[in-house]
Amino acid sequence: MQHLSSTRTLFPLALMPRTSHSCHPVRPILKNAWPVLVAQLVSIGMMVADTVIVGRHSTQHLAAVAVGSGLYATLALSLGGVLQALAPIVGQHYGAGERERIGSDMRQGLWLAGLLTLLGAALLINPRWLLAPARLEPDVENIAASYMRLLTLSLPAALGYRAFHATATALGQPRPLMLIALLETLGHIVLAWCLVGGHFRLPALGAVGAGLSQVIVSWASFGLCFWLLKNSSRFAPFQIFAHRETPRWQAQKELLRLGVPIGFSFLVEVSAFTLMAIFIARLGAETVSGHRIAANLSAFVYMLPLSLGIATAAQVAQSVGARNEALARSYAFAGLKIACAFSVVLAAAMLWLRTHIAWLATEDPKVAEIAAALALYIVLYQFFDAIQTVACFALRAYKISFVPLLIHLGCFWGLGLGLGYWLAFLAPEPQGASGFWQAAVVSTITAAFLFGGLLWWVTKRRSQHSPL
Repeated sequence: MQHLSSTRTLFPLALMPRTSHSCHPVRPILKNAWPVLVAQLVSIGMMVADTVIVGRHSTQHLAAVAVGSGLYATLALSLGGVLQALAPIVGQHYGAGERERIGSDMRQGLWLAGLLTLLGAALLINPRWLLAPARLEPDVENIAASYMRLLTLSLPAALGYRAFHATATALGQPRPLMLIALLETLGHIVLAWCLVGGHFRLPALGAVGAGLSQVIVSWASFGLCFWLLKNSSRFAPFQIFAHRETPRWQAQKELLRLGVPIGFSFLVEVSAFTLMAIFIARLGAETVSGHRIAANLSAFVYMLPLSLGIATAAQVAQSVGARNEALARSYAFAGLKIACAFSVVLAAAMLWLRTHIAWLATEDPKVAEIAAALALYIVLYQFFDAIQTVACFALRAYKISFVPLLIHLGCFWGLGLGLGYWLAFLAPEPQGASGFWQAAVVSTITAAFLFGGLLWWVTKRRSQHSPL
């Protein structure tokens, strides 16, 4: 491998990351965060579209999509989380000016996406064992099984897109993600409407039509990723497809070492809310409906710290690659400050609007009352959720992923679910659904202190040993 100074001389000036203190750390974080935020919010539109379009077709088909899409999303996000390991690897190589290694990183990431597809397909091809805990009616289970089998075809494209997503954000190029998300969602809305209801002389396929639409737009999006990687001026200099490359054990080992804990962390976070909903379902339809509205609101507002975390991690990784530990620390804590500031504003808005939002989601007064009451807990933990999210992503930028997994396990499964179950059902005065949300507040505050403390310790230690 060439020396750092020689690789810098070969790296085009326009593509060099900005790693000097003359660039205020807030600006590049905000610049890269807003396209990621738009892409995330637009992607939610696909789920909303499925709910509206399939719901008007059939209640049975909607139930099948609700369960099937939830299970598929959990699997796809977990496997996609493994590919998130590309972000710190690519970001550090970019910061070091090692352009020739970025193309190899992406090629190895695509090989890993292929291997993960085989694992995911093995789980989805016969999905009835995944559906069994839901105890669906036989007709609904048959529809959900067909829907999930069809989505197996979209998995290679979805995981390939996650590899592109990690690479693009690491390079500070999130705007193509926003464009792809917009086109994908618009295409899905039109195509799903045609295939679910049988418009323009197409057969009415119901839930299967929504799945088929997702398969088509997923592959179209992945094809657009390939085109951009090969032809766009943003990515062409990295010559990702200039060479053929077989899987390399050392590269795959590093991806798995970083990525497997990240994938499990994603699984812990997603499954915590999924299991919470299953337990709360015991309390009746009105309670679980109110919880669902509050959970959807929580997922919506989480997109802001998530986007800031991704943008912050990109800047931190680039600075680490450039061996500028002081700047990396500056970016890490700038991201925390931005997230905290926005979270205060967002929490105030939710405190004011939570009742109105609940009434927008339901016409049932009891459900709206429950949803508004549970949304108050989102207001309470929003500030701490911003801290733990951004700090976790910043730690991953330093290639630290195993300890964050342990924190996630202890906080979200241990405190969130364990303490939540006790408060909800076993405490001297059972709190019902509120017990799980009270535990969510405790677990999020604990995670914020642990992640924030770990980030402070890591950055301070690295700054003290920095060669600069």
